[in-house]
Amino acid sequence: MSNMVTIESKPAEGSPPRRTAQPQPHAPGPGGAPPVAGGTGPTAGGLQVTDRAIKRIRVAMAKEGVSPEEGGLRLGVMGGGCSGLSYSIKFDTRPRERDRIYEFDGVRVFVDPKSFLYLHGMTLDYEETLMRQGFNFINPNSTRSCGCGSSFSS
Repeated sequence: MSNMVTIESKPAEGSPPRRTAQPQPHAPGPGGAPPVAGGTGPTAGGLQVTDRAIKRIRVAMAKEGVSPEEGGLRLGVMGGGCSGLSYSIKFDTRPRERDRIYEFDGVRVFVDPKSFLYLHGMTLDYEETLMRQGFNFINPNSTRSCGCGSSFSS
């Protein structure tokens, strides 16, 4: 099976529960580290990650040797793709200076300020079926997506 990224504009029926976090203004953390926003519960404009996605991120971080205390998952948007914009997902060893930092049950997610414009309100899910496995970006800001499953326009 290959890993896939799927783009949706609304949650599928029977979707699992989501974890929501909203970055909050705080003073820098220990050693000048950026603040960490935490908590669960519905918040408008934040980022949501399903329990299935959190579980899969934890497994992949352990496999890649990324420390959950310092590193995390980086979500972003880049120019390109069939519809004009493409999602980017990778691990990072630490947040960057202007990142928004979300925390979901001990898993940190970093989003740069430009990508946040396209990702606010988005839900990251993980799907594993006999036909495919991979992360799904359920983005209400996406006005059009392409058949390739990895690009969108806003």
